[in-house]
Amino acid sequence: MKSAQTMRVALPSLGARLTPYIPLALFGALGAVLSFLWKWPCRFGGAWNNGTLQFTNFCYTDIYPLWWNEKLNEGKIPYFDYPVEYPVGIGGIMEFFRRIASPMADPAVAFYDLTVILMALCLIVGVVLMAALAGPARRWDALWYALAPSLILTAYINWDLAANALALAALLAWSKRRQWLAGVMLGLAIATKFYPLMFLGPLFLLTVRTGRWKPFLQTVGGVAASWLVVNVPIMIGAFPGWSRFYVFSQERPADWGSIWYFFNVKQWPFLGDPERLDTLGIVSLGAFCLAIAVLAVTARTRPRLMQLCFLTLAAFMMTNKVWSPQYVLWLIPFAVLARPNWKPIALWQVAECWYFFAIWLYLVAQKPETAVLGITADTYFTAVWGRVITILIMMGFVVRDILRPDKDVIRQDGSDDRSGGVFDGAPDKFRLALS
Repeated sequence: MKSAQTMRVALPSLGARLTPYIPLALFGALGAVLSFLWKWPCRFGGAWNNGTLQFTNFCYTDIYPLWWNEKLNEGKIPYFDYPVEYPVGIGGIMEFFRRIASPMADPAVAFYDLTVILMALCLIVGVVLMAALAGPARRWDALWYALAPSLILTAYINWDLAANALALAALLAWSKRRQWLAGVMLGLAIATKFYPLMFLGPLFLLTVRTGRWKPFLQTVGGVAASWLVVNVPIMIGAFPGWSRFYVFSQERPADWGSIWYFFNVKQWPFLGDPERLDTLGIVSLGAFCLAIAVLAVTARTRPRLMQLCFLTLAAFMMTNKVWSPQYVLWLIPFAVLARPNWKPIALWQVAECWYFFAIWLYLVAQKPETAVLGITADTYFTAVWGRVITILIMMGFVVRDILRPDKDVIRQDGSDDRSGGVFDGAPDKFRLALS
C-alpha cells in the first residue's frame, strides 16, 4: 500500500519535471520538419540524380549517394564486406537501415527517409537535453538549436545529429553527477563521430583545478569501456574495414571548408604545403589547446565547463583538414551554452548560411559547362573566412567572460557552474597565479 501511494506521488512529480520540455520538443520537431522540406527538390523533384541540380537547389545530402558508394545496394555489410569511411556508430546505423530498406521498392530513398526519421528524433532529444543542461532559467536557449537557420539547412547532410544527442546526453549525465553514465554516453558519441573526444580536455582541466579526480577517472573508464565494446568486435572481425576511417582521416588532403584548403589553393608558402599539412594541423590545434589550458588554470574564477567545451571544439573545427557544412551542428549547442548572447550568434549564423550556399555554388563552378551558374574561388573563400572570423569573435567574448565573470550572463544570478556537475561550487585545489 505504501509503495502504491509512493508511486502515485512520484508520477505527477515526474510529469511536472517533463512538462516544461514538451514545447521545446515540439520546436525541435518543427526544425526537423523544416529541414526535411528544405530537401524537397531532391527528395521529391529528382535533383539528387543530377550532379548540377542537387547543388543549384541546395539540397545535397551524403546519405542518398552513399547507398551506392558504400555498396549497400549490393547487400554488403559495412566493414566486413566493404571498408566504410565512418566510425562504427554510423556504420551500425547504415547496416540497420540497409536491412530494412533493401526489400522496398525504392531502397535508396527509403534508406534516406529512415535515416531522416532517426536524425529527427536525435534532434528532438538533443534539444531537450540541451535545455536540461541550460537549467530552468535558461532552457529556452535551446531554441537556437531547434530552429537555427544553419541547422535547417544542414541537418540531413550526414549523421551528425546522432553524435550530438549522445554527446549532450553525456554532458547532462556529468552535470547530474552520474560519471559512469557520462563516460558510457561519451564513448558511444566518440564511436559515432570523433569530435566529442575533445570534451575530455575541459573535464581534465577542471579536474586539475578542483582535484576531483575520482569522478573524472570514472568517466574516462566509462568512455574506454563503451568505446571498446562497440569497436573491438569490428576490429577483430574486419580490421581493414574498421581502420578505413582512421587511415582516410590521416591520408586525406586539405579539403573544402578548411583554412588549409585556402592556403593550398592559393599556394601560400609553408602554410599551403601539402607535405606539412598534418604537422600544421596538429601544431595549430596544440597551440589553441595550450592557450585554453593556460586560461583554465590561471583565470581567477574557474571557467564553466560549457565555456571550455565550446573553446576546444571551436579550435578543433578551425584547425581540421576538412570543415563540412554540417559541422555547424556540432557547435550550435555549445556556442549557446557557453554564451547565450544573440548578436554574435546571429552574426555567426549569417556566416554559416553564406558558407552553405557558397560551397554548392563553388562546386557547380568546377565544371566548365556549368561554371556560369557558380561562383569564383575568391568569392567562395569569403565564406570560408567568414566562418573563421565569426567563431573567433565568439571565442573572444567567451574568453572575456572567463576573465571578467561579471560579464558572464549565466553567472549573473550568483551561480557557479550549473552544468558542471562535481565542479559546481567546488573549491579550487590548484590555480597557477600569473599575477
